[in-house]
Amino acid sequence: MLKQTQTISINFTGGIISPGYLHTILEIAGEARVKQARFGLRQQLLLDVPVKQLATFEKACKEQKIIYGSGPNITSSYLTSGIFNTDTWLTEGIYKDVFDMFDHTPSLKINICDSRQTFTPFFTGHINWIAAGQPHYWYLYIRYPKTGALFAWPELIYTNNIGEVSRCIESLLPGENEQLYTQVKAQIEYMSRPKDHELEQPSFHLPYYEGFNKHDNHYWLGIYRRDEEFSVPFLKDICTICLETKTGQLYATSWKSLIIKNIKQEHRRLWDYILGKYNINVRHAANELNWQVEDNSEDALVLKRHIIRYFDSADVRTYGLCFGIRLKPGNSCFGSIIINKQEARHKSRLKGLQRYDILYTPDFQPNSGSLIPYRTDVAKEYLGPYITALCKHFYENSHDPLSITQQAVPTVVQPEKWVHQCKHCLTIYDETVGDPGQQIPAGTSFADLPSGYCCSVCEAPLSDFIPVNIASSINITS
Repeated sequence: MLKQTQTISINFTGGIISPGYLHTILEIAGEARVKQARFGLRQQLLLDVPVKQLATFEKACKEQKIIYGSGPNITSSYLTSGIFNTDTWLTEGIYKDVFDMFDHTPSLKINICDSRQTFTPFFTGHINWIAAGQPHYWYLYIRYPKTGALFAWPELIYTNNIGEVSRCIESLLPGENEQLYTQVKAQIEYMSRPKDHELEQPSFHLPYYEGFNKHDNHYWLGIYRRDEEFSVPFLKDICTICLETKTGQLYATSWKSLIIKNIKQEHRRLWDYILGKYNINVRHAANELNWQVEDNSEDALVLKRHIIRYFDSADVRTYGLCFGIRLKPGNSCFGSIIINKQEARHKSRLKGLQRYDILYTPDFQPNSGSLIPYRTDVAKEYLGPYITALCKHFYENSHDPLSITQQAVPTVVQPEKWVHQCKHCLTIYDETVGDPGQQIPAGTSFADLPSGYCCSVCEAPLSDFIPVNIASSINITS
């Protein structure tokens, strides 16, 4: 079947949206018969434009100087300032000064975050700037494209040099970590200082970001959509209210939701009216809000709903956790628990044959760069029970918050853990899990497997399994 629509991506630097600019985009989208809009994981707007209307849409965008499809967005924790994060030197003004330093369109993903917040992921970019405790100095972490490996810059970098250092790194990647550092130092001069200590981050906590919330003398409003879709007329009315009430900015989040800050008490009735007019629910359960689902994937949303239904029926607590679903090879997802569709089954059209791996991060810290397999080759109907058991494991092994208040950032060099992997379909044999489907109990070493053992997915013989270090082999990367 011929493709009926073309997905258009429009970036909002740092997730900051001008209501007037968005209204213009939506007017053009409406003329092109676009009915729904979505927000992506990198705080961008996604529009499915009918192919027949694409030329008209592109012409109108050019006339209005709207840039689209211009590469990965610069994401940030800007929206957390003043509502989730107040005790910091990184103000809204400093964020905007940093954004202005990028006078080019980055070709790599760039994250700009405060170290004291846990709302926006730290390391999902390729170039990750994280505010240090010392005012105007930043940690820098490089996540190498297609590998997921993290390299911690050996020094802190001054705010005014973020733009030029980022440009220089973009021009040199890919490259080995020590070589990259030496090359940057040789090409440009920048202000830096030694690290007093390595980056520490607070234990993960996802604030409940939906509905009306009081802050000082104002409200802020978070809007989440279960199907990720916001109707174009609804968004246009939001923009109109913002313009009429002099609310200067909207914010797209990394959770595909929308936040409006600084709503005055006397204007709340306007927002209540617009939510009622479009029948917008702003009281979803917390276990629906803590998911990162790859963009443009209805199958991933279906899988998420399937698991949440089980959570509801079993009354599962998920506070302190977040979940990611990865169905397409090469997509990255942020989460303390990751559901990963096996690539060997990716092209199968038979839903009953599809299998998934359940993985989790060390200490369930979602900013970690490595993943630990919990269960492999899991059918869809067993995902709920297995993930529920993993949630229970998290709470049973949680640190005492009275004695431990912070967790260090994941070290670049991960401790080795060796498993054996089928070289054909990449199925893993982990002796701590065994292979229940073939009556191999947990704790059975690879050397003790029977000679007739074969891969549970592609039936490759034992000799086709190779040892791999799980710290480097299992990464959700892009």
